[in-house]
Parts: sequence; structure tokens; C-alpha cells
Amino acid sequence: MTQPYRIQMHETGGPDVLKVEDFIPRKPGPGEVTVRQSAAGLNFIDTYHRTGLYPVKFPFTPGQEGAGAVQEVGEGVTHLKPGDKVAYLGSGTYTTHFTGPADRMILLPDEILPQDAAAVLLKGLTAWALLFEVRPLQAGETILVWAPVGGVGSLLVPWAASLGARVIAVTSTEAKAEKAKALGASDVIVGYEGVAAKVKELTGGRGVDVAYDSVGKISAQESLSSLRPRGWFVTYGNASGPVDPIPPGRLAQGGSLVMVRPILFSYIPDADSLARGAGLLFSALKSGTIKADIGQRFPLSEAAKAHEAIESGTTTGATVLVP
Repeated sequence: MTQPYRIQMHETGGPDVLKVEDFIPRKPGPGEVTVRQSAAGLNFIDTYHRTGLYPVKFPFTPGQEGAGAVQEVGEGVTHLKPGDKVAYLGSGTYTTHFTGPADRMILLPDEILPQDAAAVLLKGLTAWALLFEVRPLQAGETILVWAPVGGVGSLLVPWAASLGARVIAVTSTEAKAEKAKALGASDVIVGYEGVAAKVKELTGGRGVDVAYDSVGKISAQESLSSLRPRGWFVTYGNASGPVDPIPPGRLAQGGSLVMVRPILFSYIPDADSLARGAGLLFSALKSGTIKADIGQRFPLSEAAKAHEAIESGTTTGATVLVP
């Protein structure tokens, strides 16, 4: 398709509510740039917006991250010029052209391709925040990572291992277990039944220091029971549905546990914090510590099929939508 288009929603529901619509890209205002997209990243949060788990106003264009080439700059923008390759976070990235604040655009190093940046920016910054900001990980600690070969997990596992942590992963199939080991997990539990007991066995009865849980409803109690006293339960996703309410007494029962539900944007409120996180992320990519593992590519016009795939649990690594 050569005409600029975007994916829009006019109601919540299944993947079929994602509609292809032509549009005229908005010209950049002061402090803004327009980007011709190379790719938009697909994230689970996009499905939460589509289903109504996270309410939005209609009409709504999904998408939280993208990358491409600057096409036009607005008044006052001096650090970017047409042709520059950038990645960015923003609302409404399922589109061929995106106009947004220049101070949220990150100039890409020559070594990083735009599609790779679109695949990892939101997920990679999430991994950065989990490991360095929410609860800084220390060498020698043991962590539990659910969904270790998904978009965030496939970055979280090798990055944590490179920091000197022992990574115990939990996944659903033997094939995914093999990939988790290749990513750096020292131990992998296959299946979601009896996870806490297996963790305690692997840790000599101690439990893990931190549980990183993106699965949600069906895994939360197993995560809590896998922790050592004063351990941290970091719940950052709802792949199986929202976590049921957890009373404070449950945290006391586990030994003064800490529970946190972080949101990435709380850790990148301004250009400086975004640059700091992106700098560490790009350094990890360039060094080979983590990789932009694009497991699936879909045409942007087939965003509905991409949503079906990610919700089926059959995807691995990152998924990108290519205009």
C-alpha cells in the first residue's frame, strides 16, 4: 500500500476490531518531527487496549513503539534532521507515518537497524527498568523469570545472566525450554503446576530473591511462594489475565515480601531518563549481551493476524508490524 494508512479501533473486542484506514499524516508542529515508519513493535499492552482491559478513547490507533526515518522536522528541532534514523515511544504507532515530540525520539547508532530498534525498544527499556531501576539486581542473586522466550523475557534472561544472576525460568513447552537455556537460564521449569515446590528444590529450600512475572493471574501465587523471606514479587504483565487481589497479610505470611507493579513510563518521565535507559539498552545490543530476536514479522495491514498470534501463546521473541 502506497497511500498512508493506520490501524484504528472504534470499539473494543477481538482482533477483528483492528481496521485499516487511509489518512493524511499530520505535519509536525513546534518541537515535533514526522517519521516514515520502518516498523512498529507489537506488545501485549496493545491487546489490553484492544480488549478494554486498559480503557482508551475512540477512535484509537494502537501501538507504543516504532522506528524509521525522519521525514520532516518542526520549528525549534535542532538535534534531528530529515533522513536521521530514529526509534521512539509514543501512542498510536500502528501507522505508516508518525508525528510526535522530538524529545521522545532516540537517534539510532549506525549499528542498529530500525526494525531491530522497533522490536526491542519498549521491551528492552522494560527489561532495563526491571533490572536497574525497579529493584537493582545484584551479582550472585537468584531470580525467577516467567515467559523467558517472550518479548521481554528473551531480553531479561540474558541481560540478568550477564549481570551475574542465576536465572530460573518457567515456560510451557520443551522447545521453549531449550531456547530459554540458550538465552542463559541455568534451570528451566516446564509447565505451570507446582512451580514453587520445584523452585524451592532447586534453591535448597531458600527460594529466589526476585520473581519477574508477566503471566499474571495463573502464576502470581506460585511466584509469591517461590520467594525467600523479604524477596520481591515484580508483577509486570497480565498474559493470563489480571492478578487477583493480594491482601497485605499474604506478603507477611511469606516473610515480609515486597510486591510491586511497575509501569515503564514512571521510570522514563523525561528526555534524560529515556536517554539513560536507551543508552544502556543500545550498549547491550551492540555488545551482543542481548539480541533483537524478531520471531515474527507481519504486514502492518495484517495487525489483526499478529494479535491472534501473540494471544495464542505460539510466538517467540519479538513481533514487528512492517508497513
